[in-house]
Amino acid sequence: MSTTKLFEPFQLKSLNLKNRIVMAPMTRSFSPNGVPTNAVAAYYSKRAASDVGLILSEGTVIDRVSSSNDPNIPHFYGESALAGWQQVIKSVQAARGSMGPQIWHMGIMENHHSGWVPAAPFEGPSDLARPGFSNGRAMSEKDIEDTIRAFGSAAADAKRLGFDCVEIHGAHGYLIDQFFWEATNNRTDIYGGKTLSERSRFAIEVIKEVRKQVGEHFTIILRLSQWKGSDYSYKHAKTPAEMEAWLQPLADAGVDIFHCSQRRFWEAEFEESDLNFAGWAKKLTGKATITVGSVGLSGEFLAAFRGESSNPSSLDELIRRLDRGDFDLVAVGRALLADPLWVTKIRDNRSDELKGFTREALVELI
Repeated sequence: MSTTKLFEPFQLKSLNLKNRIVMAPMTRSFSPNGVPTNAVAAYYSKRAASDVGLILSEGTVIDRVSSSNDPNIPHFYGESALAGWQQVIKSVQAARGSMGPQIWHMGIMENHHSGWVPAAPFEGPSDLARPGFSNGRAMSEKDIEDTIRAFGSAAADAKRLGFDCVEIHGAHGYLIDQFFWEATNNRTDIYGGKTLSERSRFAIEVIKEVRKQVGEHFTIILRLSQWKGSDYSYKHAKTPAEMEAWLQPLADAGVDIFHCSQRRFWEAEFEESDLNFAGWAKKLTGKATITVGSVGLSGEFLAAFRGESSNPSSLDELIRRLDRGDFDLVAVGRALLADPLWVTKIRDNRSDELKGFTREALVELI
């Protein structure tokens, strides 16, 4: 099947991309004390030089003491960390690439395996990371207000440093997603509620603050997921109507692109159609969407952390859906993590040179 559509340009506000391929955010933990190094800059610039359309950074945390559970996760605040990110974007743009940081707050987390803990307790809508697991404290309304401002400040810094867009991490059971989830958001104030729409208030206020800080013409991406690390089958929205009631207010608040995380992009979101999450998000809101989930590889990414390897796989189903207009952009994770030349190999029909993925790729910056 022709990959022509995959290599068409894409433009939206501050984004002017050479193709539809996005490097998915992937946590790497190679930034000691939160500061990205020259090796991190080289890691991203290699992908830019190999024609990735848009690079989304690994999650980089906002200015809250307990926003991270890992001392080697990059920060997106503070003089040293921002100087490191300035070097990253300069290197990427020198290679004629486009990039946005994924700004992040982890919320209530398990302690890191190293034994390191932040200087303040983890914080979330409640003290729960998932049903039955408490490891922090519920945020006060002032904590929430300060966190909203911290997201806005990080976005403003992204624009100031010369990034092409910003992505807000609202998926995978982290802070924003903990507010969405009734199992972790048991609040009785304005940030809680019985309905998903009520529990979306925190996310909406974050998006509005980010929009206020970056202006109307800077592209805002929001990453969302239905599934949780503790419950793969979970769905915030169980019907298209519930999904529209969830996503439309987020779009109205200022989201330009929904980055719709699935474990396997080809899986239908609802029974009545073969549309995936990104397909439904585009259909319901009219906004551009990014699909993601085991693109170009057998197996899914969570299995990689258990040591399972993956082999290159066909893109035919992806291209069929892209050609049909289900989504606008395609995020590639492990395939690009293992092989910075993945895009050029696909473009030049060098499929025999594609590499598989092994767990070893996680322990170094290739």
